[in-house]
This record gives sequence, structure tokens and C-alpha cells, in this order.
Amino acid sequence: MTVTELPVSAGEWRGRHLGTRRIAYDERDAILYALAVGARATDLDLVFEQRLRVLPTFALTLAQWAPDELGSLGAFDTRTALHGSQRLDVLAPIPRSGEIEMSARVGEVWDKGRAAVFEVVVESDHFTATWSLFAPGSGGFGGDRGPSAPPAPEGEPDVVGTLVTDADQAALYRLTGDHHHIHIDPDAAVRIGQPRPILHGLCTLAATTLPLAGMLGAHPADLTTLFGRFAARVFPGDVAQVRAWGQAGGAAFDVTTDGGPVLSGGHAAFS
Repeated sequence: MTVTELPVSAGEWRGRHLGTRRIAYDERDAILYALAVGARATDLDLVFEQRLRVLPTFALTLAQWAPDELGSLGAFDTRTALHGSQRLDVLAPIPRSGEIEMSARVGEVWDKGRAAVFEVVVESDHFTATWSLFAPGSGGFGGDRGPSAPPAPEGEPDVVGTLVTDADQAALYRLTGDHHHIHIDPDAAVRIGQPRPILHGLCTLAATTLPLAGMLGAHPADLTTLFGRFAARVFPGDVAQVRAWGQAGGAAFDVTTDGGPVLSGGHAAFS
């Protein structure tokens, strides 16, 4: 399909193949990622090459090219689109180094009226990752609205923990591949209505899995399933409360700061 033949309706993107890529990485990349999402020097199996276990959420940096590709093709206005939610299903441990071949496609495209939600699905032998991208101005094409958000868990949480972000965390995380200026440049942050640079949503989601694993008596490298909806921005240095309902084999969770929810509808499982 040539540029002049690109779909003109959001719904016509459904099923569009976005390409196949082989992404190479090494132990240094995996360790840098672990540090960027909150691992400490004492977490030797996450930061020391002789004991290294790769965090499953590292897959999301390897696959970031896919939603970027959809935006570059003109499916939506990249200046106003928002990352609505993220899902990760782990099929096999990510090797400490090597290459992973990934294939990407547009999954469902939901019609929310004034906006569309594009699902970008990336598949490999090691994981399946699904981005949900909220695109204002792209709805109204007569498609299905899609599923509703899951209801909030009832009752008091089974465990409560704390997510502590670092003041320099966004500057470090962007070295893993997301170089958007709103995470480092105060002027860029002001242009989107924020008083200072904000933390990457995928950093917040991945960073949550470290205290969450500890709360559930699991290891973060044993993550098998992860899902979360991005409810609000997080600033580097924020401290958040993590609440969980369930056990390591399957738990609902949310994350809140003093300003309110930042991750909602969360679900995680550890083997």
C-alpha cells in the first residue's frame, strides 16, 4: 500500500501489518533497563551480569518501534494521541542477550465517538505485547465501542506497598529508547500543560512490578502477565501507594499518588 493509499478511516487500519523486525540487545541494555525502572545495586540478579535475570517488561522497550511505526504512517495525530493502556503476556524468559524477532500488526480499532482506540499487537516467541492508543478526533467511523473498563476490586486490599520513584528516573529511562522531549525538557512539558517533565507511563507500569512482586511474595523476573490503564501522569520523585487484591498467581492492583489514581484496572500474575 502506498502513501496515497493509506486508510482514510480509523477502522480501515484494523489488521494492518506493521512489519517484522529483529532487535539485538546485550546484557548492558537489560541491566540499564532494570536500573531505569527502579532496581537497586543490591538486586544482583537484575543488575549483575553473572547472575542476571532479565525483567520481562524489558520486552516493551524492544517492541516500542511498533506503535511508533503506526504513528509515523499517519494513523492518528501523534501530537494529541495518548497511551491508554498496556498489556504484556510472557511466553518464555527473555535471554540475557541476543536478538528477538517480532511481528507487529494493528489489532482492533474501537470507536469511542470523538476518539478511536488503536490496538497495536507485537508478537514474538517470548512475549505478546499490546498497546492501546487513544486518538482524539479519529472516532465516529461507525465501529464497535469495545469493552468497558473492568470494575474496581471490592473490599479492602490484601496487601499495600509503596512505589518510590527517583527524581532522575525519567532522564535514565529515556536512554532505553523513548526520547520524547516531555520527559526531559521543561519547555516541552509546559507545552502539554505540565509544570515539569513527566515520567514515562511504561516506566511507571514496569517500576510497579518490583514492589508488587515483593508484596505478593514473588520475584519480578517471574512476571507472566501484566496489564494497566494509565489514569494520570507521574512526576519523577513522586511516591505512590500500590494496592493489590489477590495472590502471586493473579492479582488486581492500582497505584495512587496524593493527586489520585495514576494506574487503574491493573492485573499481574507471577509464576
